Amino acid sequence: MANIKSAKKSVKTDKIKTASNTSYTSKVKNGMKKLEKAVKEKNLEAAQAQLKTTMADLDKCSSKGLIKKNTCDRQKARLNKKVKEMI
Repeated sequence: MANIKSAKKSVKTDKIKTASNTSYTSKVKNGMKKLEKAVKEKNLEAAQAQLKTTMADLDKCSSKGLIKKNTCDRQKARLNKKVKEMI
């Protein structure tokens, strides 16, 4: 355990930030899974709606530094391609 006051505070804030970051990344992963499921079921409306929310979540994670920019762009391109192939 930390002895210095600032170190104790940083332990607390790290827990809070870790929980927040985990929720954002899990939101992205779950969104991608839902999108894959909609594509498999050939449900175009659900896939397009899920694509919109997943892209927004990916952008948010990228802006917070949880996912690298190129990784975010690559994932968005792949998901967009899958949905466009359905049309």
